[in-house]
Amino acid sequence: MLALILEALAKIAVVMGGLMTAAAYLVLVERWIAAWVQDRRGPNRVGIPLTRIRLWGLGQPIADGAKFIFKEEFTPAHVDKLLYFAGPIIIFTAGMVLFAAMPFGAADLGIKGVPPIELVVAPGLNVGLIYIFAVSGIAVYGVLLGSWASNNKYSFFGGLRSTAQLIAYEIPLGLGILGVVLMTGSLRLDDVILEQARTGCWNCLLQPLGLLVFAVAAAAESERLPFDLPEAEQELVGGYHTEYSGMKLMMYLVADFLHMITASFLIVILFFGGWHFWGLTGAEPVAWWPVALVRVAVLLAKVFLVILFFMVARWSWPRFRFDQLMNIAWKVMLPLGLVNVVAVAFWLEYGMPWTVSQGLPAWPAMAAFGWALLVLAWLAVTLVAPAASDNRPRREPSPVAGPAEEASRP
Repeated sequence: MLALILEALAKIAVVMGGLMTAAAYLVLVERWIAAWVQDRRGPNRVGIPLTRIRLWGLGQPIADGAKFIFKEEFTPAHVDKLLYFAGPIIIFTAGMVLFAAMPFGAADLGIKGVPPIELVVAPGLNVGLIYIFAVSGIAVYGVLLGSWASNNKYSFFGGLRSTAQLIAYEIPLGLGILGVVLMTGSLRLDDVILEQARTGCWNCLLQPLGLLVFAVAAAAESERLPFDLPEAEQELVGGYHTEYSGMKLMMYLVADFLHMITASFLIVILFFGGWHFWGLTGAEPVAWWPVALVRVAVLLAKVFLVILFFMVARWSWPRFRFDQLMNIAWKVMLPLGLVNVVAVAFWLEYGMPWTVSQGLPAWPAMAAFGWALLVLAWLAVTLVAPAASDNRPRREPSPVAGPAEEASRP
């Protein structure tokens, strides 16, 4: 029993330390990418304190963390103090607890009498996907409580936007997951990885439409640009965390990056094979410890590439209007998610047995079916609801504009 407790504590320490370090230095990476996209210099001066060693700006996260720690903890007098303090605590805790179900594989140390080590904080979680879905839903309360308790109009509008956005995009997010669950037949994340490793065919090749729906919904759930309407600084100062400063603000900012990291992990695990890579990691559930380390490195490399995509997208695309944001959810992502689930179920029930009976390769046939479905579904969306993909200025008369304003419209 003591050994199990110590093992669990060691895993929790490694995960928490890794996440906090990753969140700090991913901020630096994003600032570098922002400078690269905007053709300017990023942070490149801060190094080791009290020395002239610069280290390419790698000391910037340490300086930022120290600034937050020593900043005055100011609490406005007009806030609801209980809910005001509960908001950042809830969203930060939910962001950390999510990673208890993230699997990194299993390692055999090769020592007689020592069982394999499951590289996950909560091994054997049979409802891993439901757990992640439920905990991510709890994180919404951190935004809502913080916005309501701040007693600030900007914060309140940010909370209202967040409520509408998260409710709208949770449905296509679940539909994107459902297609993978139908394919795997399990709610365990490690089973999803093992199924892709066993077949050698990642779900991104078999269900590209499901990947599109899930990736867009995950970006919206993470409130990353172009989906950051709840905290749009040009409109709402800072959104739901306008009245926060010091460590409380840092908990909100770190939670935002934790949500992006969670979304990247889920995209990699569900659609890009997790720790699997052809000819390098094998397909067995338990690997010898050098191979297990390679699996961890492969998983982290894939996650880092997805995070880079999120960062480049943030600094490349303008923010959607709120009506466009909701139209994408209800008129585009929701129908596409339903089409993907029905298509996967149809293929597993009828398409797979037919291809096997005809002596055709099953997985290439499903991949061709999936990509054809993606093209047809996207063409149907652009024909049925062209306004959902139209980013031009609105031309219809405004319900609040007067005759002078309407006459001046082009």
